[in-house]
Amino acid sequence: MKQYLAGKIRNVALAGHSSSGKTTLAEALLYKTGYSDRLGKVADGNTVCDFDPEEIKRKVSVSSTVAPFAWGSTKINLIDTPGLFDFEGGMYEGMIAAESALITVSARDGVEVGTEKAYELADRLGRAKMFFVTQMDMDHADFYKVLEQLKSEFGPSVCPLVVPFMKDGKVDCYINLIDNKAYRYENGVIAEAEMPDTGHRLEGLIAAMSEAIAETDEGLFEKFFSGEQFTRDEILHGIHQGVKSGSIAPVFCGSAVTMDGIDMLLDAMVDHLPSAYESAGLVAENEAGDPVDVPCTDEAPLAVLVFKTVADPFVGKLSYVKVVSGKITADTELYNMRTGNVERLGKMLHTRGKKQEETTVISAGDIGAITKLPEAVTGDTLCDPAYKVKFAELVFPKPTLSMAVVAKNKADEGKVAQSMQRLMEEDPTIRFEQNKETRQQVLTGLGDQHLDVIVSKLANKFGVEISLEKAKVPYRETIQKKVKVQGRHKKQSGGHGQFGDVWIEFEPCDSETLVFEENVFGGAVPKNYFPAVEKGLQECVQKGVLAGYPVVGLKATLVDGSYHPVDSSEMAFKTAASIAYKTALPQASPAILEPIGNLKVTVPDSYTGDIMGDLNKRRGRVLGMEPAGKGLTTIESDVPMSEMGDFTTVLRSITQGRGSFTLDFARYELLPKQLEEKVIAEAGKQAE
Repeated sequence: MKQYLAGKIRNVALAGHSSSGKTTLAEALLYKTGYSDRLGKVADGNTVCDFDPEEIKRKVSVSSTVAPFAWGSTKINLIDTPGLFDFEGGMYEGMIAAESALITVSARDGVEVGTEKAYELADRLGRAKMFFVTQMDMDHADFYKVLEQLKSEFGPSVCPLVVPFMKDGKVDCYINLIDNKAYRYENGVIAEAEMPDTGHRLEGLIAAMSEAIAETDEGLFEKFFSGEQFTRDEILHGIHQGVKSGSIAPVFCGSAVTMDGIDMLLDAMVDHLPSAYESAGLVAENEAGDPVDVPCTDEAPLAVLVFKTVADPFVGKLSYVKVVSGKITADTELYNMRTGNVERLGKMLHTRGKKQEETTVISAGDIGAITKLPEAVTGDTLCDPAYKVKFAELVFPKPTLSMAVVAKNKADEGKVAQSMQRLMEEDPTIRFEQNKETRQQVLTGLGDQHLDVIVSKLANKFGVEISLEKAKVPYRETIQKKVKVQGRHKKQSGGHGQFGDVWIEFEPCDSETLVFEENVFGGAVPKNYFPAVEKGLQECVQKGVLAGYPVVGLKATLVDGSYHPVDSSEMAFKTAASIAYKTALPQASPAILEPIGNLKVTVPDSYTGDIMGDLNKRRGRVLGMEPAGKGLTTIESDVPMSEMGDFTTVLRSITQGRGSFTLDFARYELLPKQLEEKVIAEAGKQAE
């Protein structure tokens, strides 16, 4: 594609609920603008934006895809984003790179949770918002019902600009409120039609549009209340300003399958959405931590944001970048603010789905991709070495569903961590760690489907086959009463024997590690054997007597003993300490401790009762509730970590995806006695 100035670039994230028609709409836009020679179908697996093998197999988007096209003299970088909550990270990538959000809403299904999430994220990031009511060709499509839902959910900013006129339950024509003209489509070709009789509905819609426009400018406000009509240029200017400021969220409609309304949507994207020059500039920090305005112009010093990374074992790494200011050319030096190193520049590309086109420059406000940047990862700021600025850290959804990883082939165990590291570069919503206590590799993602895709990618991209199983809970053991025991080790085997004799008091204490003290009088145990006694106990506390979990909250005091001048040794006293430990703990009321997490779950007010009921089933203790704004409540509770394995899935089911939570380890508490037997039995099976 040719180069465009920032004033002629629109960066638009295509978002909405799953199956609301995002990818199909992207196909229609690409086809209408001549950048695709056919209308692909999601069901056939031949769309431009859903090209990943996982997307073709599942028939849903699992990652964000950049698909640029031009309409007139304007370039539109469309970023198609996933609608499934398991792949919400892709929606974040798209919204981060865009200045505007085009939110699809099904004319049949109306406003859904994905609609709300897309709007909320766009609002939080300060993005301009536009709605497109899709699937107007389907049975039971009801634009005006959807419009009422949009107004009810998102307020008076919702402003229809293209509306349908229905006849016998089907769209007869579309009315453009800006031009006050009706248009009919036949095989995707538009033709002006006679304005139908809509009664008072059209007058009310035009009046509401005019009032919204009046609110954007003082001069227009005065003109509106004096009863004068706006000119077409005034209408376009007012809508553009309102969309840019967020006071207007225009609504359009049509069908991506029949191509109805696609041309009017393209015109609206050019006319109403803010350009990169207007809205892509950001505030960054310089090396001193002071705020710096970064304007979106070619003439400004270079500042680039990496918003997406693709890791491919064959092609190599592909870094998707948005040039906030300046421009990247072949001889550009890219200084990475995170690493402090200059990145070696690979090929510069413009991508459209899986198609790649080399370019010699990526200018301010534009989006492109760079191959083989050695150190850059998603969220990095790349800049001119003489102009060191850093953009705010990117925030992605936190993964909450954890499973243990088991390599199907023992030989692949070492490759799992390495391959997972590559996938984590690609997807910031993946967490992978080696749990030292349970000796398991634990994978955490956003949901079941997210984890399933990760398993598939490991196999298909890196040749590593794994299965997932329930992660072990890192229990601990402790004692509840004080005991004093003897540990005596005596062995004769010809020549020097082995002799060590200790009396040790074991008692509960508040400590995560063993507390060892000595209180020996008269040299009953020589001081040089004290370290051996402590070492013997330190090794023992790694394994408790009930289920083999590490022992905490234990204080051991060496109080007496005896030794042999010839047969005593460090090894003998270490063994004697071990004997004392194994004798004492069964007598000291041993108990199992379970990890307790602090849970903060935010849900719509109407679901608080259901969630509290679920937490009670999980042995949770509700600590309090507080309003979280916009009809939401945050419930704080302490819950056993062992009960939270499926909470992500259950919360999504109860709240239809509207709930969110954080769970952080808080402390250990005694496991109820009635559950000890089950934990001990499970530990026994794992040890076999």
